[in-house]
Amino acid sequence: DYRTNNPNRPAPQDRFLSPPTTMLPLLFLPALALGARVRMEPSVPVHDYRTSSWANVGAPEQSETMHLTVVVRVDKASRDALERTFWEVSEPGHENYGKHLKVDEITQLLAVPEGRTERVRQHFSWAGAIKTDVHPNGDMIDVVLSVEAAELALNTTISTYRHKERKDIRILRASAAYSLPEEIASEVVMVGELLQFPRVRSPVLTNLKGSGDWPNDCDASACKGLVTPGVLVSRYKIPAPSADMVAASGNSMAVAEFQGQYFTQKDLEGFSSSCKRDVTVDKVIGGNVPSSGVEAELDIEYIRAVAPQVPLTVIYNGQYSLLNWANQITSDDSMPLVHSVSYGNDEKQQSSEEYMYSCNTAFMKAGTMGRSILFASGDQGVCGREGCGGWFAKKSFKPDFPGASPYVTAVGGTNFHGSGIGPEEAWNNGGGGFSNTFGIPSYQAGAVQEYLENPDSQLPPQSYWNRTGRGYPDIAALGGTKTPYCVNVRGSFAGVAGTSASCPVAAGVFALLNGLRLKAGKSPMGFLNPFIYKNPSAFQDVEYGRNDAGTSYGFTAVKGWDAATGFGTPDYEALSKVV
Repeated sequence: DYRTNNPNRPAPQDRFLSPPTTMLPLLFLPALALGARVRMEPSVPVHDYRTSSWANVGAPEQSETMHLTVVVRVDKASRDALERTFWEVSEPGHENYGKHLKVDEITQLLAVPEGRTERVRQHFSWAGAIKTDVHPNGDMIDVVLSVEAAELALNTTISTYRHKERKDIRILRASAAYSLPEEIASEVVMVGELLQFPRVRSPVLTNLKGSGDWPNDCDASACKGLVTPGVLVSRYKIPAPSADMVAASGNSMAVAEFQGQYFTQKDLEGFSSSCKRDVTVDKVIGGNVPSSGVEAELDIEYIRAVAPQVPLTVIYNGQYSLLNWANQITSDDSMPLVHSVSYGNDEKQQSSEEYMYSCNTAFMKAGTMGRSILFASGDQGVCGREGCGGWFAKKSFKPDFPGASPYVTAVGGTNFHGSGIGPEEAWNNGGGGFSNTFGIPSYQAGAVQEYLENPDSQLPPQSYWNRTGRGYPDIAALGGTKTPYCVNVRGSFAGVAGTSASCPVAAGVFALLNGLRLKAGKSPMGFLNPFIYKNPSAFQDVEYGRNDAGTSYGFTAVKGWDAATGFGTPDYEALSKVV
């Protein structure tokens, strides 16, 4: 059970709001400024410059606007009913497998009292919010407000942060604890986009050279030795595109972009022409600003390289907010069926239990609606973005979130073991391991137990990791720096690596499999993990390598499931026979 029981929060803090600089009607002041307050997400420490990728560069203008996602409490019995339904519709062989729900049906299942949501909404409205949009399920509120209003409503200080490596990227976050009036706090799980600091792609995984020994099926000479669409077709036994390929009615897929990552039509057309794939974006949600972003163009070029006939949606989220993105995909019954998401952070690094709890609720809603969500497992091996520690800090592995969530499919990274197309090995920087927060879900209990008991696993010292945690990744795909992908960005082809490449490739494969099911009159696959763990032989096992990130310890790839590559990489021919 992964609950955070909101009514059992620590005792209210003796904190009061400073007098507001914006004049408010006296009628509303008691709700904002009087009475006891409760500190929210109390386990999250104040931002630490030493371990964060972000630096506090000072106060923003008080009039600058912020976007926050307020998570409204769902009663325990209702959330339990959602989880029970989630497992039933996701379990092959269950009588309810594939009987996915619509948005309105999930709203009825959660049964969030309208009065509860309205009280929370009014609190932010009274503080001066510009907009307060309630999610159709009633469990989240999208709030747009000024910095001044946010500081008033939440009794906190908002600061500007810039990424230490990507100094062009800035975000607004709380630089102090935040709180809510006691009567409002009892109705709220957390407020997103205050304490969570997003991952930003490392520049060391771009502009890489290839060393592969295979024919270059793209016209661009710069693609020589790099992974191209033809390499994926060969290794993962994917059907080569042909003129008579037609998408199954209702099939769809999407990539999520959080980091100001956009695409240009010229880059996509250049890739299409050179690599002989129809790389087309069918729909954009959130607005594209025509500029070349390596992350976005990697996602688009390679999910379409794998599944060129499946309609593609690009979903932008300018708030760097996983919760807001989850709101987007669970608010509309017409949202795409498969989602590739290259986003994450260490469980420990600015991710509270309340935040992970809220994300997991959203993931369950998506799965119950028949959505398949795949997350990249991370690019720092077992040590994560915070590092494994040492000197004055206890050494320990840092599992990823959402990669280690039991309610999503995590995709790890591999390289080819040799110089040609053939067996693969774990990429030493591919994310993988065991959650410190979530227990082992039943669908993987047997696979994890076999790994822990296998002497070939050569497990690292027990003090570094949690042997009772959810193991990840679930599967893997090419993504390592030995065999980077050939991507067209800003009119030039170059090598790009990372599990951000692995994830859209795996997502494209499952989009193709959804097409087979839809053509046969079946439901989409929805949450994938129960299917994956029932069909391990449909993946190409990876038995070489270790994800130690250049340190002394990591998890070793062995026969069967392992915490470096999961069950291995896709075999479309085998998968197509078991869907």
